[in-house]
Amino acid sequence: MTHIAWWLYTIPFISAFIHWLTIWMALKLLFHPRHPKKILGFTLHGVFPKRQQQIAESLGRIVGQELLSFGEIEKTITNPDNVKRILPLADTHIDTFLRVKLKEKMPMIAMFIGDKTIAQLKTTFLEELEELFPIIMQNYVANLRHDLDLERIVVEKIAGFSADRLEALLNEFLTKEFRFVEVIGAALGFLIGLLQIFLTLLMR
Repeated sequence: MTHIAWWLYTIPFISAFIHWLTIWMALKLLFHPRHPKKILGFTLHGVFPKRQQQIAESLGRIVGQELLSFGEIEKTITNPDNVKRILPLADTHIDTFLRVKLKEKMPMIAMFIGDKTIAQLKTTFLEELEELFPIIMQNYVANLRHDLDLERIVVEKIAGFSADRLEALLNEFLTKEFRFVEVIGAALGFLIGLLQIFLTLLMR
């Protein structure tokens, strides 16, 4: 009777180990085997290596259409408040141009431009820039949208990763989560083992 009871109390530990091992193997199968392998008539291939192209296309679509929207970029950089933040820099450059560079390049004209005229010119230039800048940026973003295919770039980058590199990247971000899942699996297995002991004793 004592011998039976001793084995009975090992059930939670065995159950915890089996659950941990099952989850550990499942996590390993996300990346391994790198290439398809035939085992007992079944083809084994890691989930990520097998579906790397589909994953790349999905992430590319998400980045290109949702995370980095050219519409949002255009809206942000042409926002009047953001344009006004740039004007002080433009003011400094215009002031330097009128007071220094113009004198160097066109000294005759600079002789007739005083502080009052410089102030008037700066005001006129800044007002024009405030209207012109959003138009310039809209055209720039439109050209950028045509030349820079974010979705294609992301797809090519991820699809071009080696299996080792892809695993390293995912482990870098998900190592703690993987460990947590393994621990939870072992704890769940232990609890199930305790439940089995309880039911066994109850049935006696």
